[in-house]
This record gives sequence, structure tokens and C-alpha cells, in this order.
Amino acid sequence: MKKFINYSILIGATITMIAPFLIMVLISFSSENQLSFTDITGIVQHLTLKNYSHVNNTIPVSRYFFNSCLVSILTTIGQILVSTLAGYAFARIKFKGRNFIFFLILITMFIPPQVNIIPLFFLMRELHLVNTFPALILPGVFGGFGIFLMRQHFLSFPKELEDASIIDGCNKLQMFFKIAVPLALPAIATLGIFTFITSWNSFIWPLIITNSQNMMTLPLGLAVFKGSYREIIEWGDLLACSVICTLPTILIFLAGQKLIMNDMLKGGVKE
Repeated sequence: MKKFINYSILIGATITMIAPFLIMVLISFSSENQLSFTDITGIVQHLTLKNYSHVNNTIPVSRYFFNSCLVSILTTIGQILVSTLAGYAFARIKFKGRNFIFFLILITMFIPPQVNIIPLFFLMRELHLVNTFPALILPGVFGGFGIFLMRQHFLSFPKELEDASIIDGCNKLQMFFKIAVPLALPAIATLGIFTFITSWNSFIWPLIITNSQNMMTLPLGLAVFKGSYREIIEWGDLLACSVICTLPTILIFLAGQKLIMNDMLKGGVKE
């Protein structure tokens, strides 16, 4: 009976979370004269790509999509490189002032992002990076959370692995790339998912740092598209744009989750 109640709660929660997304997808494939939030069966029987075609002809959605992909992918790669290298250094390499520097990095995690926006904008303006891709990418590359996450993961590595690699003649770089990184793939995947989704959904910073349509990311373009309606909102077009904006984050999450689960299963088999 207890299992039945638990599974019922889980199934109910799953349906509650998935249903709005499925309804959004269905309505994005419906025509305006068939649109009804209550008549889902009518929508399923008359699916069309008209809304997606109209959105693509109304706004440069392909350009927005390219900008978001470029910014999110490069930000994720940069964040993984910086956080992995810094996290390994703070966890496994002893140097003067290590704990103090790490403490300063931790402090940055407690500063609200809104506080940094104006100083960061002035910095980008002085560097002549306003309305450029580097201005959209660089702020997301460096962050205390990623360094903290990777440091804590590398601290869990057994000392015997380092001793064995030193005996085999590995230097610090070889130890990092051949031993530490392969064992840290679940943490790297977690950091990559978090960074990609955060960068993809970013709205305030692109709104401030860009001033041309060619540099807009997809969430910003979606807001502009929604703001173009004055009286009647075309829900089919708007939700089609929302599906385009949402789908990549779901795919990235599923791909990263598969990597994490496969690694956990391998670990379970080895044990």
C-alpha cells in the first residue's frame, strides 16, 4: 500500500510537470482557427507547421538560435576548462595562499548577480566589447560555483591514485588529463548542464550588453516577439517560438543525464 501511494504521488507530480510542456507543443502545431486550450483532440487531428514558418518569416529566429547556441556552447566549454583546472589546483596542488584565494572565490558566490551588472557593463565598455560575442560569453566563463564544485569532487580522489601515477612517471599535467578528468566526468557533465542551461536562459545581461538585432539571443528575441503584439496575441506563433527556445535545454539535460547514469552504473558493476 505504501508503494502504491508513493508511486501515485510520483506519477501525479510527473504528469503535472510534463502536461504544460506537452500542451505547449501541441498548440504550437495548431492553426489559429483551431486553437483551443480545452479541445486538445481537435489540435491533434489538425497538426500544421504554419506557426513555425510564420515565426521564421516574422523574426530572424535562425539568427537568434545561432547566437544562443554559440554563446552557450562557448560559455560551457570555457567554464568547464577554467573550473576543472582551477578546482584541481585548489584540491591537489599545494601552494602559498591557496586557502585564502579559494576563500575569496567563495565570497563571490554570495554576491547577487544584479550587483555586478553595472560594473561589468562599464568594464566591457572600456574594453570596447559592448554588443560583441566576447561580452556575452566571458562573464559566464568565470564563476565561483564551478570551481567549488570541481574542487570538492577532486578532493574525494584517493591519494593512492596520485602515488601510483607518480611511480609510473606521470607529471602533474599527465595526472590531470589521464586520471583526474576521466574520473571527474560525472561532475563535469553536471557543471556543463548547469552552465549551458543558465547561459541559454540568460535574459538580463544580453538585454543590457547588446544593442542590435543581429546580436540578440533567443530568449531576448522571444521577448521582443511577444512585445510586438498590441491587441491580439497569436498563441500558436508565440508557443512555437517557446518550443524552439526550450528544446535545446531539454536535449542537453537528457544527454548529460545519460552520461552521468552510465558512469554510475559502471561504478556499481566494478564494485
